[in-house]
Amino acid sequence: MVRTPLTPEERRRGERLGELLREARGGRSMVAVAASAGISAETLRKIETGRAPTPAFFTVAAVAGVLGLSMDDVLARCGPEPEPVAGPRQAPVAGPLPGVLSAAGALPLTA
Repeated sequence: MVRTPLTPEERRRGERLGELLREARGGRSMVAVAASAGISAETLRKIETGRAPTPAFFTVAAVAGVLGLSMDDVLARCGPEPEPVAGPRQAPVAGPLPGVLSAAGALPLTA
């Protein structure tokens, strides 16, 4: 099976997840946290360093639980970046349409 390459946003999300888990782990040993979550220390290391940017949901849930993070916390810090908000749209300005009555009730003059 060929896996499609990750998008830059997916990579950034994985980096944010790794940063969050490292911060939450604090001074606790990687080995102890991984063992408590039921994963290998190598898997946790890959997640924390961004080498595994899209870990399985249950892996993330297990590590988050051990670290005292809710999935809401994880989503708030690591979810998709919000789309940029464009300014208010303005309707295009156009003159009267040929053959359409103007506000004064007269047909516009055309050349």
